[in-house]
Amino acid sequence: MRYDLGARASRRTLLTGALGLGATAVLAACGGSDDDAPSASGSAAAAGPFTYTDGRGKQISLPAVPTKIVAQVGAAAALWDFGIRPIGIFGPSTKADGTQDPQSGSVDLASVTSVGNVYGEFNVEKYLTLAPQLLIAGMYDPKLLWYVPEETEPQIEQIAPTLGVQLSEVPLDRAIGLYEDLAGKLGANTATPELAAAKAAFQTASAAVKTAGAAATAAGLRVAAFSGSKDVLYMSIPKYSPDLSYYLAQGVPMTVPAKPDSAGAWWESLSWENAAKYPVDVILYDARTQALPSAELIKTQPAFAALPAVKAGQIVDWFSEAQYSYQGYTPQMTELAAKLATFKKVA
Repeated sequence: MRYDLGARASRRTLLTGALGLGATAVLAACGGSDDDAPSASGSAAAAGPFTYTDGRGKQISLPAVPTKIVAQVGAAAALWDFGIRPIGIFGPSTKADGTQDPQSGSVDLASVTSVGNVYGEFNVEKYLTLAPQLLIAGMYDPKLLWYVPEETEPQIEQIAPTLGVQLSEVPLDRAIGLYEDLAGKLGANTATPELAAAKAAFQTASAAVKTAGAAATAAGLRVAAFSGSKDVLYMSIPKYSPDLSYYLAQGVPMTVPAKPDSAGAWWESLSWENAAKYPVDVILYDARTQALPSAELIKTQPAFAALPAVKAGQIVDWFSEAQYSYQGYTPQMTELAAKLATFKKVA
């Protein structure tokens, strides 16, 4: 995942504007009360204490199960598929043309309030008006909540507890399991026939990937995941990404970059002059809204267009921040398995 087009250490971007004293004033006005705040739109009624140790090792303890939850869109989409309905979201939910961003999954955008749609954007004043009881975000770093600006995190922490779901170096099935477990603790029924069917479909798709991976390995295919910008081609290091590490474990012949940008970096950055350093037969290309589309790269970067996999049309859309649910990844794995079965050795 190309989180900030660079090493993990520099993923957090600076906010473009100061929050000023307005947020402090609103915080004082709210006084922590939720009497006039919108009610939660899903899950079970609050009951009993809620305790949870998150991905930072931080223990969250609340007197009742929170129902007023604000979540980063990836976390919101995963929880949504497990039956939890956040009241607010932040992160990419709407594309420039007004349509729903795939990163928000099946979330009903009309029923939630967005407090930020791009990286570095988090409207604390709007967040306060929701009177949240808990904020949830995934974590692609041992300590940082995804899409929560570091500069305002202490202020955000004053409003409601925050909970991080660790995703770095966590395989896909485990990542999904973390959200399933969390949803259950938040009051969702995770033993429904619908979820059982979704899990069975996921397992079928996983088995298909394993079969296709074995065939691809036998055929000598090499697979790699990339994201691109105007100046740089970023090659992903599979072990950090839940989906890529899972595909590797299923036998997909993923190529691992030899020179990460830094210790713990998610990528090896390649200049366009060195774009052919790793000749591969299949490219999983970053299909997130914030990534430069592969079709545009083909038109504007001759080095990309000349790659064997690109010339052969052996590119698979890689939705590197799909929701971590059975419903979120079954379509992706089904497509990957089907395409791998038809791809040929070209590099």
